[in-house]
Amino acid sequence: MTVGIDLIHFATADYYLGLDTFAREKGTELEKYTVGIGQEKMSIAPPDEDIVTLAAKAARPILDQIDPNSITNVLFATESGVDQSKSAGAYLHGLLGLSNRCRTVELKHACYGGTAALQMACALVTANPKERILVIAADIAKYDVDSSGEATQGCGAVAMLITPDPRILAIEPGSGYFTEDVMDFWRPNHRATALVDGKYSTKVYLNSLKQAWQHFVSETGRSFEQIDAFCYHIPFSRMTEKAHKALCKTVGARLSKNTFQTQTQPGQIYNRVLGNSYSASLFIGFCSFLDNAPDDLSHKRFGLFSYGSGCVAEFLTGIVQPGYEKVLMRGSHQKQIQARTPLTYEQYLTFYYPATQDPDNVTFDVNNRGPYRLSGIQHAIRRYQNRS
Repeated sequence: MTVGIDLIHFATADYYLGLDTFAREKGTELEKYTVGIGQEKMSIAPPDEDIVTLAAKAARPILDQIDPNSITNVLFATESGVDQSKSAGAYLHGLLGLSNRCRTVELKHACYGGTAALQMACALVTANPKERILVIAADIAKYDVDSSGEATQGCGAVAMLITPDPRILAIEPGSGYFTEDVMDFWRPNHRATALVDGKYSTKVYLNSLKQAWQHFVSETGRSFEQIDAFCYHIPFSRMTEKAHKALCKTVGARLSKNTFQTQTQPGQIYNRVLGNSYSASLFIGFCSFLDNAPDDLSHKRFGLFSYGSGCVAEFLTGIVQPGYEKVLMRGSHQKQIQARTPLTYEQYLTFYYPATQDPDNVTFDVNNRGPYRLSGIQHAIRRYQNRS
């Protein structure tokens, strides 16, 4: 029995900030972003959009294709939690109207959380093939104004249905992983924005890739040459190039420019215009590869590298299933990206850094055009609307 991703769909916000607008505001050259970090736009969530509404928007097209009552687990990975106690999965469960015969839990480890949820889901399905698990990875990346991370912001949510005999990607047994306690990126409880040491984080990322790869080889016996395509966690699109070059150096591979691009480039296309989505970024990259690859990927082996600051890293592989193209939701992904509204820099500041207000009692203006929105907070209770 194979286990893995049967359906996958992502969602993003209705607005974006162009890095051309950003560059003009900051008085910097546009190439600093388009070439330096490989980014063009950042998806920006309005105040009435959060990880729960993004997750619901990502999950709905999957639930519309199955019996929603068949979902036995909701595993919600995020580092943008909306409550220190109540799981974002519980909010999502209620908003989607799922069966009460269902487990829900929230998982956290920076950008690695979605991979942890995927591996947990695969293990549960392997133990009990009756399980049908909804894995969510959703985040809103937010940094301080004028900080080094501001240009890499973004948001998105990915929903994955994990089942036996999956139609998209069968996850292979065995992976390589690595943990080290570092301070490259973190967000203390009292802060709304993250702190990051960018150069150090890149160094730790690349070392973690090397360590996870070496463990992967020792655990599975698979080689670099047996992997056809690679997806990496993408805090910014140029990181894919840095990571793949580092992996090639580790294994002693000398690739032509065409082979290098074939193995990595399709996975960067969406990230360039969405920005960083933390725990969702690896899987949005996977969607991007599936949606934009020029050739049939059936039977191809994908290498997936997940990195979570702090840090945990894992390298795993999966086999793309024949007929996968029939169940892709490419049209929805591309329509969402194309339908976004551009923001001025002042509008972006209003969305992300609103005037001081009572966090326990606030009503949000309607900016979110999606089927689900956060209408407000009353007596510290979050109020969601289902407009689907």
